[in-house]
Amino acid sequence: MAIFNTRQVGVIIPALNEEEAIPLVVRDALRVASRVIVVDNGSSDATKNVAKEAGAVVLTEERRGYGYACLRGIESLRDDPPAVVAFMDGDYSDHPEELPGLVTPVLRGEADLMIGSRVLGRHERGALAPQQVFGNWLATSLIHLFWHVRFSDLGPFRAVAYKWLVAMDHLHPTFGWTVDMQIRAASMGLRCAEIPVRYRRRIGKSKVSGTVSGSVKAGALILTTIFRRLFEEKRRTG
Repeated sequence: MAIFNTRQVGVIIPALNEEEAIPLVVRDALRVASRVIVVDNGSSDATKNVAKEAGAVVLTEERRGYGYACLRGIESLRDDPPAVVAFMDGDYSDHPEELPGLVTPVLRGEADLMIGSRVLGRHERGALAPQQVFGNWLATSLIHLFWHVRFSDLGPFRAVAYKWLVAMDHLHPTFGWTVDMQIRAASMGLRCAEIPVRYRRRIGKSKVSGTVSGSVKAGALILTTIFRRLFEEKRRTG
């Protein structure tokens, strides 16, 4: 399998206490991309060490938040930007070997943002909690209602052209990051598409969907992000 070189694709993997899973994610990602960046978001375990041993470039972002970790990874690409930036989780729920299917349409200029849809693809029993399924449906329905772009998922496995990613300034710094990126892409008129991807049960316990309080907080944050963007746009356009 051809490996995307450094200037073509940069892969960013935010990670928090994923020492068991992250070597597997890095190993598989390096089979298809030569620049794999793990951003440790304040882990108390050996995530940083095992990620580095597996071959990743390891950065640290002390500000706790998924979006903050993603932003730190993007900043590291500024001096030698790739054509495309891909994101995936560090818990081995995504299948890094499916990265070429996400990245290739962007490299070919056929899309600006590609989402790996767990909803359209096959997922292991129990991999998606009921609250995730409902939350995805509600959020993507609101995006379609307000911005007229149809998505089926807010999945973290995605690829976006670097030039458009850096144009999306001030994306939400925590768990509103993914939905905010999709809203901004829709409002900017970017070409958005999805492909089905496989999804497996994560290694370890989820920091969000693994608890009732985490799910509620994440859901509220996603809805707040959607309506904040909507009100901002309405105010700007009068």
